[in-house]
Amino acid sequence: MIIRVILLLAVAFAITGCSSYRPAGDAFHKSLIGPYQLDSGDRVRVIVFDQDNLNNEYTVDQSGYISVPLIGNVVARGRQTSELASEIAGRLQNGFVRDPDVSVEIAQYRPFFIMGEVTNAGQYGYVTGMTVQTAIAIAGGFTPRAKQRYVDITRQINGKIITGRVGLTDPVRPGDTIYVKERLF
Repeated sequence: MIIRVILLLAVAFAITGCSSYRPAGDAFHKSLIGPYQLDSGDRVRVIVFDQDNLNNEYTVDQSGYISVPLIGNVVARGRQTSELASEIAGRLQNGFVRDPDVSVEIAQYRPFFIMGEVTNAGQYGYVTGMTVQTAIAIAGGFTPRAKQRYVDITRQINGKIITGRVGLTDPVRPGDTIYVKERLF
């Protein structure tokens, strides 16, 4: 009877210990392949050909908008730069600029965040092509207690927040939160 109780406790402990494990799913990896979608914290450069007074850089605010002179707030969250350019051109064409030629490019990506067992946890500027390993290097490297085989990344995908466990060579996206776990031994 005691052996049976010990076995049940061991199984229960193993199940609860594994319940926090969430391997990165298909949606998690597919978000790396698709076109980049703007979100809060991204900084975009809007260029309107032959309209120097409208050329400027705008930061996507917490509500997901940029505020453009003459036309006001424009939804940027969840859009690609080409979609945003089309929206701005369409609204400028309604009585403000004849046949506007608008381009939008990313001036600065939103930051990524890293916490847990790194030397300097915090918020850092995203660099194109960044991997988990380079993000950890930017944060000063692992602490002596860090688990150095994988990390957990929390990422917003289609309005949902998803956490997945990935290796050190996996890519990081702007806005990701990286968590480096502590090893037990």
